Amino acid sequence: MTPLALYIHWPFCKSKCPYCDFNSHVRAGIDEARWRAALLRELDHAAAETPGRALTSIFFGGGTPSLMAPATVAALLERAARHWSFAPNIEITLEANPNSVEAARFRDLGAAGVNRLSLGVQALDDASLKFLGRGHNRDEALAAIELARDNFARFSFDLIYARPGQTLASWQAELSTALNLAGDHLSVYQLTIEQGTAFATAYARGAFALPDEDTGGALYEMTRDMLGAAGLPAYEISNHARAGQESRHNLAYWRYRDYLGIGPGAHGRLTSAGTKYALANHRAPETWLASVERDGHGGAQRTALTRQERRDEMTMMGLRLATGIARDAFEAETGITLDAAFDPAALGRLVDGGFLELDAAGLRATDAGRQRLNAVLDRLLN
Repeated sequence: MTPLALYIHWPFCKSKCPYCDFNSHVRAGIDEARWRAALLRELDHAAAETPGRALTSIFFGGGTPSLMAPATVAALLERAARHWSFAPNIEITLEANPNSVEAARFRDLGAAGVNRLSLGVQALDDASLKFLGRGHNRDEALAAIELARDNFARFSFDLIYARPGQTLASWQAELSTALNLAGDHLSVYQLTIEQGTAFATAYARGAFALPDEDTGGALYEMTRDMLGAAGLPAYEISNHARAGQESRHNLAYWRYRDYLGIGPGAHGRLTSAGTKYALANHRAPETWLASVERDGHGGAQRTALTRQERRDEMTMMGLRLATGIARDAFEAETGITLDAAFDPAALGRLVDGGFLELDAAGLRATDAGRQRLNAVLDRLLN
């Protein structure tokens, strides 16, 4: 059976974090029964397009999917199991906030079938949490991590670094604390200013400043070195795990495998009869909901990708991984060999400069290359 990953999007949050540009929305009230019915209906539609596939992972993202009733999660998992076979070691992840009200649902979410929790901790001090607009404090974060440890076979949590005023010493101390709390996986992201966010407006008017480029680079290197020394090497630019504990769902994205997206704004990549299609749902929650109730699905776009587009997407995703892009997988996906896929002069300069490595196994970015991957991709693909 051809493997398949499934993403389910819950678009609602209690509040919008100022750094967030995800498809998340705040609503005064939500008719969860109506939303459950719509998600199930779109799931049925997606299953009809993918008979005989085996699910290797399911990921509930958002928004804040821990705001979903555990009964809704259970209903979606039951319907998925009716439509597809589940891989023996299927990974079922749900993103959650550490707020005490949501944390109280952890046991029920585990009983519903979730076996991996991803916690949006983001910082381990109250001042930083307030700056980031988070709805929890340090004590709630610590309590939620312990609840996650008690109720799920696997768990991870996120941190954001390169915050205003953050020094190498303060980040070292915070990372040390995080390592004492962590399981087998940590996600650590550098704070960036995204267009359309509250932080973009505040940053433009000078309300705060971020660490300079040299400090940001030093913080990145400290993160890589500390977590690597603790047995959680970076298997992707922002993700660290012990061997075998990587996020299997996210690996499906980075390895350019097929996945389905259910819910508002969800995306997918689906191969059929040798053609890979890019799928995208209506982004606005109410538009998506109306579309599903009318047509049975919320799809807005379905585009057949050219070989060049598949080359570009697989390169952009695969070079995020420490292992890079395997030669045989690249050729099977694109019909192009790695040696012939890029301008020889551009590729040669990046290899000679120490940013890329090309050998019999495949193509990968070095540590230096992953640290400045956007610039590497700009030179490699243009």
